[in-house]
Amino acid sequence: MIATTTVTVLRGTSSDPYNDDVDLPVEAGADAQTRIPASLIEGSRTITTPNNPTPRVVRYAVARVRPGTDVTEEDRLRDDRTGRIYEITAVTQPSAVGFTPMLRLDLKLIN
Repeated sequence: MIATTTVTVLRGTSSDPYNDDVDLPVEAGADAQTRIPASLIEGSRTITTPNNPTPRVVRYAVARVRPGTDVTEEDRLRDDRTGRIYEITAVTQPSAVGFTPMLRLDLKLIN
């Protein structure tokens, strides 16, 4: 994997002085969840369905991070380079023989 950015895992929310919800980064400890090297790829695909033959463009985003990174489908991910925030919709650990592959995170852009 060639890292294209660094990301921060956002878990939980709090309120600011104006009572707006704000994301909280995971507590920094021995294994801080900030500035994690990641490969983040955004793309688009044109799809049609039998019921609706009109072509539609669907955008998607996928990130790959080191195995063992503490992320769940309830977390959000902030791209430290662009500031964009993504919801993690799926976390997949592909299988392989002889090594542990990178975690695949399916993402949905929310900000």
